[in-house]
Amino acid sequence: MKITFKKMHLLNNHFIVIDGVNQTFKPNTKLIREWATRSDMGFDQLLLIEKSRHKEAHFYYRIFNANGSEVGQCGNGALCVAQFLASENLSKENHIRLATRTSFIELQLANDHQITANLGTPIFTPEKIPFTGFSRGPIHTLETPFGSFDGCILSLGNPHCVLQVDNLETAPVAELGDYLNQSPHPYFPQGINVEFMKIINPKRIDLRVYERGVGETQACGSGACAAVIAGRLLNRLKKKVDVHLPGGQLQVNWPGNGASVLLTGKGAAISEGEIDCS
Repeated sequence: MKITFKKMHLLNNHFIVIDGVNQTFKPNTKLIREWATRSDMGFDQLLLIEKSRHKEAHFYYRIFNANGSEVGQCGNGALCVAQFLASENLSKENHIRLATRTSFIELQLANDHQITANLGTPIFTPEKIPFTGFSRGPIHTLETPFGSFDGCILSLGNPHCVLQVDNLETAPVAELGDYLNQSPHPYFPQGINVEFMKIINPKRIDLRVYERGVGETQACGSGACAAVIAGRLLNRLKKKVDVHLPGGQLQVNWPGNGASVLLTGKGAAISEGEIDCS
């Protein structure tokens, strides 16, 4: 059986997007891993749009990492999904609500094709992230083979550990990311996305992100949001922040505790094709 797909990106964060409303696709870990490394497909995440399973949502949004694991959140992916829904005439709404396996995402499409995703309120409760071995509170000191780091640990439907560093070029992104995603890890039983943040001024941060199940990526929307939340909790950032990643810039808006975090950006289509998934 063959299915059609579209390859998209946002700041060189690459996605394969599949319409699971008008065609049938049953995710297969082995196939996803194979497709992720193909020269004509290569992606960080595969995004599957299905009919809604909830009265409160227009569509069900599923995210699969390059290693085939299914996760509950992908901010940049959500922005690309909104654009895909509009371009494929799957939705004519300017306001779209997606349900994922862990949360809901509100998407607002503007006339200039910029899209804003409401990723909800951050979760700091340890068992809901999940993480173990620390006292309550979002900021914790992590002792690792690569040094001591003060990490802000939270969830936005997927788990994040934000580390503030002085030098992004020398930060042990791959090494520490791998270490914190050892399976099973005593602190992060489901793995963790690790953000390395350098605060430039109250309205700008530079960021590198290690995504669980993928490795370092050129951009990560939920990681950008997690980093701004961490910087705000440290009283070092304004509520609107430009986040500069290797792939480009995103804008994040978080007013503070109890408020939803907003991510703004614009995806782009790269190619489309058809593939045998039998």
